Amino acid sequence: MSKADNMLSILWMLRSGKRMTAQQLADQLEIHVRTVYRCIDSLCASGVPIIADSGPNGGYQILGRFTESPLLFDMEEQKALAHASTFALEAGYPFKDALNRAVDKLKRYTNEEQLDHIERHVGGLSVIHSPIEGKQQDMLRVLEEAAAQGRAVEMEYFKGNGGSPSKRVFDPYGIIYWKGSWYAVGFCSLRQQLRSFRIDRIVSLEPTERLFERPEAFSAKEFLMRNLLPDSLHAESLSEVRIEGPEQALDLLCQHWLFGHALVEREEGTAVFRLGIPSLQSYVPYFLLPYGKSLTILEPDFLVDRMAEVSAGIAAHYKSMKLSKSGRE
Repeated sequence: MSKADNMLSILWMLRSGKRMTAQQLADQLEIHVRTVYRCIDSLCASGVPIIADSGPNGGYQILGRFTESPLLFDMEEQKALAHASTFALEAGYPFKDALNRAVDKLKRYTNEEQLDHIERHVGGLSVIHSPIEGKQQDMLRVLEEAAAQGRAVEMEYFKGNGGSPSKRVFDPYGIIYWKGSWYAVGFCSLRQQLRSFRIDRIVSLEPTERLFERPEAFSAKEFLMRNLLPDSLHAESLSEVRIEGPEQALDLLCQHWLFGHALVEREEGTAVFRLGIPSLQSYVPYFLLPYGKSLTILEPDFLVDRMAEVSAGIAAHYKSMKLSKSGRE
């Protein structure tokens, strides 16, 4: 038998809950005892909690509830894992080599029917996304490891405003993928406050010896959303926005990164959102313009007035441009 077959056989025997010696396992499988030791080492390296007890009644045994866990994934679970890997790889998942190995292992140890099932379903799903540079993936790996270990990093960061990069010590509490970009959230020693940073603007990154503790119940995702949309979802003054339109147009609106998070009610032909008044008076009208006449704002009235004002301003701009162009001709 192959090493994989031996490992699986040993695993099946230990799952019975009985304590077995290396020699007993070797006799059962008709292999050399040194082969058993190598297989046990490989199983432990793969995460199987095997413990060894010495003495007259000693031997190998699987620890805890692992004996109750399934050894294999069913066909739907295999398909889901393969699909998830497609999304992760296209999003720039930093541990792509390990992910590819895991998927290869999944395919290698399935039967022909299962492998055909995986290949057919994976071949029918694609994800289109702008490529993530290798340098960004290196940064993501460092940040993910630092966040998991609670280790501060020294970071050189470029704000993108024409200035020079600045150095700071940063406690990464988490990394988030949002709208095609990766962000790091944590405590910035330079500003002495929680901050979010775009990964693609990090110039250099080095782990330090200093350790930190992430605040209990802190959500990097929640902080990022509050930071990026301060006047939209978490403003002190909120207003309900009721919009009418055909289902297809409303579906597209609800998929928008801002409106999707603000949706509070959806009925046939209408959708209700709760948004901050400052954002409704500033940039929200520009998000609604591309939908043209397919959507109608029912309330609030001040948003209707603001949409009319913005539309008139754009119309005036292009009329002026057209007149200017005609005059030159």
